[in-house]
Amino acid sequence: MAGPVITVANLGKRYQLSHAVRHDTLRDTVMHRVRDWLGRRSGAATVEDFWALRDVSFTVEQGDVVGIIGRNGAGKSTLLKILSRITEPTTGRISIRGRVASLLEVGTGFHPELSGRENIFLNGAILGMTRAEIRRKFDEIVAFAEVERFLDTPVKHYSSGMYVRLAFSVAAHLEPEILIVDEVLAVGDAVFQKKCLGKMESVARGEGRTVLFVSHNLSAMRELCRTGVLLSSGQVAAFGPIGEVVSRYTGLMGRRSQYVRPAPAPGSRPVATWFERVAVTDAAGITLESQPAGESAWLELELVTREALKDVQVAARVSTQEGVAVLTTTNTDVSRQGGRLEAGRHVLRAPLPAWLAPGFYSVTVAVHEPRRQEHASLHDVIQFEVSPGTSPSSALQDDRWGLVEPVIAWQSRHFQA
Repeated sequence: MAGPVITVANLGKRYQLSHAVRHDTLRDTVMHRVRDWLGRRSGAATVEDFWALRDVSFTVEQGDVVGIIGRNGAGKSTLLKILSRITEPTTGRISIRGRVASLLEVGTGFHPELSGRENIFLNGAILGMTRAEIRRKFDEIVAFAEVERFLDTPVKHYSSGMYVRLAFSVAAHLEPEILIVDEVLAVGDAVFQKKCLGKMESVARGEGRTVLFVSHNLSAMRELCRTGVLLSSGQVAAFGPIGEVVSRYTGLMGRRSQYVRPAPAPGSRPVATWFERVAVTDAAGITLESQPAGESAWLELELVTREALKDVQVAARVSTQEGVAVLTTTNTDVSRQGGRLEAGRHVLRAPLPAWLAPGFYSVTVAVHEPRRQEHASLHDVIQFEVSPGTSPSSALQDDRWGLVEPVIAWQSRHFQA
């Protein structure tokens, strides 16, 4: 089948949000009903138009693996529901050539009272498969889902993990031309997620079918997808090679190399412990926008506590822009025992390793009693860049892969032949 299998043109989806008037007292409720009875409508509910999607256009070629990314509320799930024909668009049109299998939420298309075996046949029939086709794929579906022992048990007794394993297995094995998968895979464990990504890769590259994939796991996006669609506020902000789209997305998320606590809002609840400042600095304490690879930098934390804290750790985690944790360090790494923080202001500095690979990183910080209580935390509070600098890959021009680029001294021994 040559040419685009999916064409989206000027697609829009509008919802109407109703803002009803609240009545906090019995008196307000009675007065509202009396006014209605007298024909004097007052305080009626207002209706607001909300466009979840607006003027969305793109095409998908046969056999392409397309990653759809964006912040929460950007319109990703709405787009997939329209492509899956679960909901109708308000404006625009879509053209789809081929059979579509969708996995948008746990147990899509399953009947809770039927067994796993019966739901495989039911789901296959919904997808337009003949009984003979389902029988031919049946053993592969069950083996992939790893639910052999529970095959004749009603799926209402399945855990969410079992549900999603079976649902994905049915959708992936019954040979749809187009497979649509939402964040539902996040329900499964890490081993199963890796297994699903491998199956989607074989479906697309080995069998020439088309996959649309929504995930916040950017590393999986880069690995699996060739093309990306970036949605922002219901519109297409970028469309093209996945690497460029991911870079555009991380740029939209914004980067802040220093955090300074804003003044508390009037009337806000006072806190006992907080971070006043977080920054990546040089040895002199000057904030860095970029840390050259192979050179040292410091993570500087300034925190305030109104009361003495005992058995606490001040912790920092450095992660990639895809959310992969590279390292975690605490102020008790050397002492190996809980620290004490006296009431007052504290400035702590931790050296950042010189072996971070070039790229963008975020920092999460916390003050906590391990496994007991968290006193303060800031998630992805700052972002910093490690520029190529004198890193081994840039110096040797060998384009090495990895989250870190340590300089390792090899040993060599030679023996005569």
